Amino acid sequence: MPEGNKRLGPDADPAVVVDADVTAQRSGSRWSLSGILANQGLLILSVILIAMFSLLLPNTFPTEFNIRSVLGTQSVTALLALGVMVPIAAGKYDLSIGYSLGLTEVLTIGLQLNNGFPWEVAVAVAFCVALLVGLVNGLLVTFAKIDAFIATLAVGTFVFGITNWYSNGQQIAGVLPESFTNIANVSFFGVVPFPVVIVVVIAVIMYVILEYLPPGRRLYALGANPRMAELLGIPTRRYLLASFVVSGALVGVAGVVLASQLQAGQPDIGPSYLLPAFVGALLGATSVKPGRVNVAGTIIAVVLVAVGVSGLQQLGSQFYVQALFNGATLAVAVGLAGWASRRREASMRRAGSQTAANTHASPPA
Repeated sequence: MPEGNKRLGPDADPAVVVDADVTAQRSGSRWSLSGILANQGLLILSVILIAMFSLLLPNTFPTEFNIRSVLGTQSVTALLALGVMVPIAAGKYDLSIGYSLGLTEVLTIGLQLNNGFPWEVAVAVAFCVALLVGLVNGLLVTFAKIDAFIATLAVGTFVFGITNWYSNGQQIAGVLPESFTNIANVSFFGVVPFPVVIVVVIAVIMYVILEYLPPGRRLYALGANPRMAELLGIPTRRYLLASFVVSGALVGVAGVVLASQLQAGQPDIGPSYLLPAFVGALLGATSVKPGRVNVAGTIIAVVLVAVGVSGLQQLGSQFYVQALFNGATLAVAVGLAGWASRRREASMRRAGSQTAANTHASPPA
């Protein structure tokens, strides 16, 4: 029996069946022009932008230095975008990631310079703090039943206060161990910074879990229809709590990478990463798997925004172009993500109706 015609039994994973139905329905038009543009539009646009800026700026844009610079600086944004993507997959938003990033970055530096901790211990403590922030977010949303917007914004504001209390609102600077700064400075083949390798490893792991393993499928099912997921036996509280903890863990990794890049604790740096992270996650929901957040789309979206901002800046744009670009892109991303989600739901309904019709039309065995 074709994959899309399987019926939902008591032991079936609903997300698997839903994806199979959609895939079965779309398989005929997957390689059509509209299908390619819908699924690979961001990738195509990224390639076009890279080619355009390389032609316009042959001496600065397609250089090893610029490639290494763009990849290195965007690794933090990519990690945050992957982090915020997980709660979104479960139908929630985490607005605390920027503030938690700032605290993690300041602690990683401050514990070494102010408290004399070895860099390995400072990294471990800062990572655990970010993990704790994610856990608190999850507990407030799942057990206290506070809306995710309010809960994560409240936690983020509280964390921002802790960051400024610890740093006294001032930059923390000093001499750091070379083994710590090498996290950002080491490159593979002279072009690929180590933070990019971290992003790739994490992205591959997340892609496998979300696309091929039951936990990822159930997380998507929770985000699509929480009530149905609960009726089908999915432990919704556990998955929702886990999504915020995973988000906190990725923020922790991003904070350590950022600290190694900046080599100074800056208490106000974190919030500026909130918007780019959401741009990456939401814009990524319009590509590869249109209508839902996904790892591949998120990475492509981060690259697209990075290429656009870098090219515009090298063409002589003003310092505020990045804020304008990110704001406009977020607005477009939200609109496109909503459109793609509605399109996906319509496809699922049509596929469900067709499956039901085929089931009723089939003669009894």
